[in-house]
Amino acid sequence: MKMNFKNNKNIDVKQLERLYNDVEWYAYTQDLPTLKLAIEQSLEVITVWDDEELVGLIRVVGDGLTIIYIQDILVLNSYQNQGIATQLMEQVLKKYKNVRQKVLMTEDAPDVRHFYEKNGFQSCDKGSLVAFAKMN
Repeated sequence: MKMNFKNNKNIDVKQLERLYNDVEWYAYTQDLPTLKLAIEQSLEVITVWDDEELVGLIRVVGDGLTIIYIQDILVLNSYQNQGIATQLMEQVLKKYKNVRQKVLMTEDAPDVRHFYEKNGFQSCDKGSLVAFAKMN
């Protein structure tokens, strides 16, 4: 199976809806116009395609110089555990290798923790970092 990676912010909203719903990120798909605009206004979006089907994406926000925030990384359930998310992460980390702060926030689950730790991220519950978040 040949996956096609693209730097692409102009994604059909139905494709986005299908991907986000598949991974149960319903908060995003309750307001599709805002999701589409958020994708378009992101610093970087790398998508993965199997022919014409959107199977994954990574979305980065920030200034690209001193900080990047990995906002979304998601892969259709039927395509998970094939290294797609790792390839997406590697592309972002390579492009922004000189950026000092690379930040993300996610749920705490053993497989999720393992994925980010193997990609060089350290949980803020270890070491000298602290994280704060304010959600509406």
